[in-house]
Amino acid sequence: MILGLCVMVALPFAAAGGGRRGGTWDPIIRWPLDRRETEDNSTRWAVLVAGSNGFGNYRHQADVCHAYQILKKGGLRDENIIVFMYDDIAMNELNPRKGVIINHPTGGDVYAGVPKDYTGEQVTAENLYAVILGDKSAVKGGSGKVVDSKPNDRIFIYYSDHGGPGVLGMPNMPYLYANDFIEVLKKKHASGTYKEMVIYVEACESGSVFEGLMPDDLDIYVTTASNAEESSWGTESHNLKRETVEQQYQQVKDRTSNFNTYNAGSHVMEYGNKSIKSEKLCLYQGFDPATENMPPNGNHLNITWMLSTRGMRIFSSYGKGKHVDDSIDIIGVLLFGPENGPSMLKSIRDRGLPLADDWDCLKSMVRLFEAHCGSLTQYGMKHRAFANICNSGVSSADIEDACMAACPRQESIGWSPLITGYSA
Repeated sequence: MILGLCVMVALPFAAAGGGRRGGTWDPIIRWPLDRRETEDNSTRWAVLVAGSNGFGNYRHQADVCHAYQILKKGGLRDENIIVFMYDDIAMNELNPRKGVIINHPTGGDVYAGVPKDYTGEQVTAENLYAVILGDKSAVKGGSGKVVDSKPNDRIFIYYSDHGGPGVLGMPNMPYLYANDFIEVLKKKHASGTYKEMVIYVEACESGSVFEGLMPDDLDIYVTTASNAEESSWGTESHNLKRETVEQQYQQVKDRTSNFNTYNAGSHVMEYGNKSIKSEKLCLYQGFDPATENMPPNGNHLNITWMLSTRGMRIFSSYGKGKHVDDSIDIIGVLLFGPENGPSMLKSIRDRGLPLADDWDCLKSMVRLFEAHCGSLTQYGMKHRAFANICNSGVSSADIEDACMAACPRQESIGWSPLITGYSA
């Protein structure tokens, strides 16, 4: 049985509940694009990523489809919108409305017309990096579309899926690791092929992907659904003609924090070049002229509970989840002793510090664990133990010895990374 552990934030492209116009439900949150405010010879680009698969992760692909509809209504062209989604929801046998995806119980279809640029096995971190860099030769499969941007262009990236410390999920291994993603952004900036970029990351612990790593001189502004160590909560946002990036950030921050109480909410975070916040959203996400006379933002609040998130699934208490937890606990005891093991594995670094000092060590640690103890799966993304072990200076030989002792035999051939792939 699959259950969810936490609630997911819905950054501005999530469920569009609450909007009514003329007494009729309007399922689309509309975003501004005033063509009079755009520069000549500039193009808006968008990359939309649903990093999961399976009907139980319905909302990630639904949110990406919804994002596409908003951008399309806002005037972006299909040739400039690149969509990553596994595409196993619309025709899934569990879907009561075949060929239809909704992002609100009373909403309309958001699936129709969505480009199928990268689907199924093509939804990989490697392809995502190539698309962002505009490297057509590095793309494997799919439509071949990449962000072929020019120096005056603006880029918008939206990611929705599970997350864990320093990692974002992808439906095909390996996962997206923080240091790799930051290096891609640095390369894109060095190429001089965009003016500014805005990134929304909707995943639990998504702040850890940027904390202590994201430079402020790349002309990139990032908003994450939660900080480096917490789950994230849901809200929706009305973003109309005159709304700025900063107004939207503050609105979402207030709502997801449960009005600054944080007793039932999460810390929406920001990273990178914060001077971009003064700009209008229209420069990145478009504007539906039907919203011309609407106010900059709305006051409707709709906190939604989601049965997904934190980048993990609980199998049965005697299944893979328990095996992963128990194995990591044993490794901690073997490396640090029974008194210090638990605290060492779960310690959280101070704000401003990256999750890991040595990301190669972290990924090597993950692969060693998976080689001896089986695949982590999305459930195992929650563990910051691997980073903490590397930060403590334990040698790779000692790490491997501990993994071998904790997992003298793999519990199930079905968990082998030779079948599922290594997550790092």
